[in-house]
Amino acid sequence: MKKSTVCLFIFLLLFFPLVAEEGMWMLYLLRQQKLKQMQQMGLELEDVDLYNPDGSSLKDAVVQFGRGCTGEVVSSRGLLLTNHHCGYGQIQQHSTLEHNYLEDGFWAISLEEELPNPGLTVTFIEGIEEVTDWVKGCLERDREEDKEGLFYLSPSYLNRLAREKVGERYLTDHFGTEVEIRPFFDGNQYYLFTKKVYSDIRLVGAPPSGIGKFGADTDNWMWPRHTGDFSLFRIYADREGNPAPYAVTNVPLRPKRWLTLSTAGVEEGDFAMMLGFPGSTHTYYTSWEVDERREIDNAVRIAMRSVRQEAMLEEMLRDPAVKIQYASKYSGSTNGYKNAIGSSWAIEKHDFVRQKSQLQERLLHWSAEHHKPQYPDALNKIEQIVTGRAGLRYRSWMLNEGIIRAIEFASLPTETAQALATALEAGDSEQSALLAERLEEEYHLFANKDYNREVDRKVAKAMLKAYIAGVEKEYHPACLSSLYNRFGGDTGRFVDHLLDHSLFGDKEKLRRFLGDPHAEELQQDPLFGFARSVQEEAHSLRRELSAFDTPFLHARRTWLEGVLAMEGHQTLFPDANLTLRLTYGQVKGYRPRDGVLYIHQTTLEGVMEKEDPDNWEFVVPDRLKQLYQAADYGNYALPDGRMPVAFAATTHTTGGNSGSPVLNGRGELVGINFDRNWEGVGGDISYLPDYQRSIIVDIRYVLFVIDRYAGAGHLLEEMDLLSERFKK
Repeated sequence: MKKSTVCLFIFLLLFFPLVAEEGMWMLYLLRQQKLKQMQQMGLELEDVDLYNPDGSSLKDAVVQFGRGCTGEVVSSRGLLLTNHHCGYGQIQQHSTLEHNYLEDGFWAISLEEELPNPGLTVTFIEGIEEVTDWVKGCLERDREEDKEGLFYLSPSYLNRLAREKVGERYLTDHFGTEVEIRPFFDGNQYYLFTKKVYSDIRLVGAPPSGIGKFGADTDNWMWPRHTGDFSLFRIYADREGNPAPYAVTNVPLRPKRWLTLSTAGVEEGDFAMMLGFPGSTHTYYTSWEVDERREIDNAVRIAMRSVRQEAMLEEMLRDPAVKIQYASKYSGSTNGYKNAIGSSWAIEKHDFVRQKSQLQERLLHWSAEHHKPQYPDALNKIEQIVTGRAGLRYRSWMLNEGIIRAIEFASLPTETAQALATALEAGDSEQSALLAERLEEEYHLFANKDYNREVDRKVAKAMLKAYIAGVEKEYHPACLSSLYNRFGGDTGRFVDHLLDHSLFGDKEKLRRFLGDPHAEELQQDPLFGFARSVQEEAHSLRRELSAFDTPFLHARRTWLEGVLAMEGHQTLFPDANLTLRLTYGQVKGYRPRDGVLYIHQTTLEGVMEKEDPDNWEFVVPDRLKQLYQAADYGNYALPDGRMPVAFAATTHTTGGNSGSPVLNGRGELVGINFDRNWEGVGGDISYLPDYQRSIIVDIRYVLFVIDRYAGAGHLLEEMDLLSERFKK
């Protein structure tokens, strides 16, 4: 072997290592890419057992739950498992102070007791087809129509092509079927997905938050973990098994495939895989984008959300009703907050900037050898754009995290309000009446049963104070001029004025105004003026930032084209984009820092060790304590008699994998993925084999809670359970 070749080989091993567990792989290409390696690690199945375009396979038991989670079918009657946090919004909507299903749990004893959830969908993937060449031909055909040259990433255009590909007659004849073409590798590849979408989804069971959300935000993104993060829903269809809107005449769906559940358990080193719908990763970030993520995106999110969360939590702990109202909002905020902390930690500790720079250098050398100047040009363009947009991006992030996402009254329906004012000024009584009705409806979209004006008041005061401290005065929305001119910079007095002197201050004031509306009163309303000004500033920033978008997207596409040409199309996996993927690895603990070892399994003993009756995050239900004290675990215990709760694996996951089925080498369900450790969050940018772990609720704990805790054994009777007690 030539010396230069040896040096290159060593360089690749050092700076672009191939890690067995890394990747979110397309099922369509499993045999060509990863099947042999998976079988060497412990998979006992063939690729057609996982994905069979001509018949039933494990793929048919995995669904997209809502628009951002995964679920799995576990019975012939459409019973579905997903995470407690994925069903949290539905559980919350059904909860009241009298029937607090968040705190107490919910278990339907019969089909008639199962609760409908308007707007919730479950999506099956019927087929996957690569259509790269066909899409590129259509792009060439429609080039004159594509004025900005962005059809190659346009969802509306690509979905138009998808309908063209299958034909409108096919969609008419297959009610509930949708088709979608998604771009991969920034538009260098395309796949057509055929989906069947069900919309009658009913809540069947959920443990109390003391199990399903045990550890809450303190333990979020953490290992060891002791959370029974699961809930159960059921898919309903018409009597022919087709998707149908909610109706009492609908029946439980008989699916093509459902999973077998294994109580054999897992051991260190066991093969594990999962199917799911990962949402978004950034494997092919350039070094400049990594810097931007750390210095702007993450930094702003961490700073601003910490302020918001502190204000919300004080009110949640003060009032049980507020705790119900704001539980989902608080959880969503802290989830992104901890993610940003973990991402920045990984960027620093593992020097992601250097890693990405090394890949860029490789492409530069390869491009020179192969006379491909377009790839260095693309990298130069990306660097210029990221540098040039930094100031605008920071202002946009501050406005979004500090005001738009944090202050609820900032989402006031200003467009309809302005249209109403215009109609009133024109004396158009008919149009005014229609717009007044629409304004009231839109107002209640944010001022709904989960809105508390006094909580919003408190959050707004804290957020505006943090915002004005972080953004130079010359870049503030115009509405904040009165904060200084009239209120001397006092955000408390400013917010009080907005809420106390606005016709949008509460629903009664709005109703009185709409009974006899006047354009001048609306135009001079302080809350309307605030929201309109903030939204105008957001629009202005989006417009300025959009000037960078087209050249940036084109440069990204060319950069990825170069990486694919250099590495080979069969060696890489595309970034996550909410499409069905497979990831695999091993059940395994890790060493987070020197002298500390985390094993792969947690047990109910850890729940009791963490119990704190004075801390809402760590309150243990009395029934669970009774079962623990009696060691009443049925057939779900470990060989040493302890009750398993969760385990960790090296599978490569991200948001969207919540609820993903975790399967053993025989394709049996052994757990439900629900989180990652914060040391592994940086895996969205670069996989971290020594640190990255998926956090998985053990299926034995799920079954134990359903059976022994809830007494809902009738649900287990639907499932295919392997009754073997121990694996070895």
